[in-house]
Amino acid sequence: MTDIPLHRKVYEQLRKHISEGVYNEGDLLPSENELCSLHKATRPTIRKALDRLTNEGFIVRQQGKGSIVKGAPKGVGILSITGTTSALGTENLTTKTIVKPEIRNWKKAFSFELTELEKEVGCIYFERLRLVNDKPVFFDITMIPNMNLPRFISRNHEIPSLFNMLREQYNIEVKGGEQKIMAVNAGKTLQNHFQLKPGAPLIQLDRKINTNKPGFSFYSQVLCNAREYALYGTF
Repeated sequence: MTDIPLHRKVYEQLRKHISEGVYNEGDLLPSENELCSLHKATRPTIRKALDRLTNEGFIVRQQGKGSIVKGAPKGVGILSITGTTSALGTENLTTKTIVKPEIRNWKKAFSFELTELEKEVGCIYFERLRLVNDKPVFFDITMIPNMNLPRFISRNHEIPSLFNMLREQYNIEVKGGEQKIMAVNAGKTLQNHFQLKPGAPLIQLDRKINTNKPGFSFYSQVLCNAREYALYGTF
């Protein structure tokens, strides 16, 4: 992850390993000294990564024993810089395309203002439904500037991680971003997607996601049915 602080890289890697079962509940993580050697990092850097894992419920730290794995919290890690896949694992996550990618004009990206260049180039727009253990958990609308993304529309978008595709195919790395969270009532379309009663509440998350490419951000609106899965993570 280009230009991301080392403590965040360590945090993301350890969280990924816990979520994917490399470390299971009750296992000990490598010691702070071992992690320092492995990542060529200082002790404060490693402790900062471990503090995040502790705060999010992945591990507990015991004096004289070390960092004990609790397992992946039951939640959807879309607030994390690596997105949903690293929190849930690919075996639990299914993606269905609702609106296939298409080029559109845009004047605004949800609650975020656009630059003049973004308005001029238009966006690649698509909608997807994400399911966890075959249950619909969130619906996302994504808008990406139509800039130097050859064959993007023709690619398979029913994949676990859009972030990974952008990194692997286009050398675009997510660096962080801005997000706004609010509560909304489910409209008729979302009631059908989530199998909800009229007026059921949803969590709406508007995101502006910054990248290593100057002037290139992309935008998403995620509507989450949080009855069984809470949103958690750092960004």
